[in-house]
Formats: sequence, structure tokens, C-alpha cells
Amino acid sequence: MSIEHRTLTVNGIRMHIAEMGTGPLVLLCHGWPELWYSWRHQLPAIAQAGFHVVAPDMRGFGETEAPADASAYTILHNVGDMVNLVDALGEREAIIIGHDWGAPVAWTAAMMRPDLFRAVVGMSVPQRPRAADLPLKLLRQAGLQNFYWIYFQTPGVAEGEFESDVATTMRKLLYGISGDAPIDRENPMVVPDGQGFLDRLVVAPTLPAWLREEDVATMVREYQRTGFRGGLNWYRNIDRNWELTAPWHDAQIRQPALFIAGTRDPVIAGKRGEIAIEQMTKVVPGVKKVLIERAGHWIQQERPNEVNAALLEFLRTAPG
Repeated sequence: MSIEHRTLTVNGIRMHIAEMGTGPLVLLCHGWPELWYSWRHQLPAIAQAGFHVVAPDMRGFGETEAPADASAYTILHNVGDMVNLVDALGEREAIIIGHDWGAPVAWTAAMMRPDLFRAVVGMSVPQRPRAADLPLKLLRQAGLQNFYWIYFQTPGVAEGEFESDVATTMRKLLYGISGDAPIDRENPMVVPDGQGFLDRLVVAPTLPAWLREEDVATMVREYQRTGFRGGLNWYRNIDRNWELTAPWHDAQIRQPALFIAGTRDPVIAGKRGEIAIEQMTKVVPGVKKVLIERAGHWIQQERPNEVNAALLEFLRTAPG
């Protein structure tokens, strides 16, 4: 059994998918700055367990089409892509799994279409109750005007930084927010005035055991070809997403749900992360949580054996 690749027309765009196996459908939604390749360890494990597992390059990434208009990257577009992908694959339901930005897609898909997505897994990013106001406004009011979400808002700024040396960018990102990065590093989620997002991250003197040179080369090659605009446009819809999801304010996810994260992931580190995980039970009452000690943000790449074990246990007990 090997990974197969094809391109489908999904929700009005061309979408590249990697897939393996036969059986009930499982969708794997990657985040930023990633590709289907982030799931290279999960595809064979899930397929061998008796599932048809599909990992797309998400909208704006890799070989999937990247619309020119930034407004074409809202949460409704991305959830719509997954809804349409299920249909394009000839299926009527799926289990949806997401990491990083793929986690909000998975959580939101489960919330909006419980008839279609019968179980959900979010990795690294917990589902949160809908905020009381525009997220970027709340960040500024809290004195977090240097938070990276805000740095990513102006078109061309982050693109210029990341695309000036893609090889260094990927090495810094993959190592800098992993569990192998220095434990006393400054908060990589904050971009001080006059600096860039990468300035607080370092290149590993040697690659950690979970990351091979060929893995880095795959990511570098693809981002040299596409640039970073597509993925960054997801961030440029954060406030718009809040507006669009108003009809689901206080909605809950009642399907079987699992959250997986590393204890050294900066997304859930500190008091804000503890609060986010605690609040998750308000919107996903039955969620099970698996926290992997000393793992960082790239959880499914850093700790594939532990992640696969948690996923397979969840998939075996999911209904249907």
C-alpha cells in the first residue's frame, strides 16, 4: 500500500489530495505553514487500521489552488472545502482531524455539520467559546498589539520576511516552536517593534531526530514555488471569521471529540493556554484530552507513535 495523489475540483477550486486505504473516510487538515506532507506518518497508520484516509493540501497551500482575493480564505470557505471534499470522494460522512489552523477547520466543521462529521480531533489548537468582540480588537485592548496575528495582517510584510530565504525560514519554524527548541526561549508568538516573526527563532545546530533533511527539503521546495501568501490569508480573515460565525454563538460540539497537544507547544503554554484548554469543555463537553510531555507544536511529526496510538484508539471507538 502506498500514498496516492490526485487533484479534484472541490468547492470551486482545484484541490490536491494524498490518500491511502479503503474503509470509512478520515480527513486530515494541516495548518500553517504546512502541507499534506505533515501527515506522512499518520496516512499509513490510519490506512492500515482499515480507513480511507485523505490529506489535502488545504486552500492556498502546496498544489491546491490559491485564490487571489484574501477574502476567499474565511472559515466558511475552508469548512466548505471539507464538506465538498467528502462529496467529491463519494462519501456521506467522515471523521475530521485537524492540526494548527486545521484544528479550527475541524472543530468548526463538526459544529456546523454534525450530520456529516461524526467525530472530530483537534491538535495543538483547542476549540474556544466564541469571543465577545472582534479578536484582533480584543488583543489590542489587552496590550497584545505585538501578537503575531496582528503582524500577519498587512499584506506583503510577513511574505517579504519569510520568502527572503525560504530554507532558513522553514528551518527556524520547524525547530523554533518544536519541543526541541531551547526551553528558555523568548515567546515566539510575540513580534517586538522593529523585528520580524523569525527574529526570536534559531536554526538548530543539528536537526532533531524527528526531522530529516529530506523533510525540510520537501517543505522548502514547495514554499519556494508557492510563496507564503495563501496561508497568511487565513490569518487575514480572523475578524471576518468571528463575524461569520455569529449564528453559532454558544453552539456546542456533541460528537465524540479528542484534543492532542504537546506540553511545550507555545500555543497552549502559560496561563492563556491553560485557560483555553479549560474553556474547551464549555463548547466540546465530552472532549478527551491527550497531552504529550515535552512535545512541541509539530505534534504529529515530533511524536508520531504516540499521536498515532491516540488517534487509532479514538478511531476504533468512534461511532459508525
